[in-house]
Amino acid sequence: MRTRQAARALGVAVTTALALCTTTTVRAPVASADACPDVEVVFARGTSDKPGFGPVGKQFISTLQKKLIGKKVAAYAVDYSASWDFSKSTSEGAVDANKHVQYTAGVCPNTKIVLGGISQGAGVIDLITIGKRKLWFFTPSPLPDTMVNHVAAIAVFGNPSRDYSNLGPLTTLSPLYGSRSIDLCAANDPYCTKGMDLFAHFSYLWNGMIDQAAVFAARRVLGTAT
Repeated sequence: MRTRQAARALGVAVTTALALCTTTTVRAPVASADACPDVEVVFARGTSDKPGFGPVGKQFISTLQKKLIGKKVAAYAVDYSASWDFSKSTSEGAVDANKHVQYTAGVCPNTKIVLGGISQGAGVIDLITIGKRKLWFFTPSPLPDTMVNHVAAIAVFGNPSRDYSNLGPLTTLSPLYGSRSIDLCAANDPYCTKGMDLFAHFSYLWNGMIDQAAVFAARRVLGTAT
């Protein structure tokens, strides 16, 4: 227990350092159908990342754009505190993500939505896609079932539900969105496995999983997934 607490404390310092080195651009919601993109990425950053997409979100969006040449790709950063008060923060993020997905689907019905999140942000995506199932002490904010026709793909990284819920990854947690999801967890990442390698939680930027997720999402968007 002391080892895991020490690892998580170190995680605060590492996450803060990454946040200080990262700049982000948050796209405002589309104003009219004329401005509708082909693809809208809705991404929730990880704990303590400063407002925006966070390092993983930025790289995922950039990588996905490169795989969707000729497509207009826009992105929205889930507006939430991403604080260590998980029960409040994650639930608040789910409400914002839910509202934005429904807004985008209403104004831009032909836009294909890609959901994504890292760490606590993955939990945000869990709460809007696993239905009314209770997940620990968090308040679910399930998307209406009709939204499944608008969400083309979901990519989450370092998802805590894999470790702590004992229910498995989002691919098995979500009855409606599981087949549209890829839930990636680095080996020994203490936030999504029983492992103790804290730095594995920050390895998504270089371990190839962001590219793997972008390939999956691009195939879903283009209708070439098998």
